Amino acid sequence: MPILGDLEQAVMDVLWVRWSPTSVRDVHEELARGRSIAYTTVMTVLDRLSKKGIVDRSLDGRAWLYRPARSRVDLHVDTVNESLTGLSDDDRAEVLRRVMAGAEVATEA
Repeated sequence: MPILGDLEQAVMDVLWVRWSPTSVRDVHEELARGRSIAYTTVMTVLDRLSKKGIVDRSLDGRAWLYRPARSRVDLHVDTVNESLTGLSDDDRAEVLRRVMAGAEVATEA
């Protein structure tokens, strides 16, 4: 199960590269270089990411500025930790063992 949808991921990739507060317009311009996308779509995605706590936003005059609330790695770590909540110690250990086994196979390829 992906942490972010394709468009959310694309938006976050822009924000993670910039890291500083970024306007909807700037995110839209960056995304529009490689795809056809409406300004309002980018605005909606950023609003939803803000409501999920994945980005922080601040008002600068009349424009919202967005920045990542966490690094890419921290987002993934937090997601894994949340998914392990409620499992027994044995089940958590088994999940982590299998994840690490898969990571080792991936790095060998």
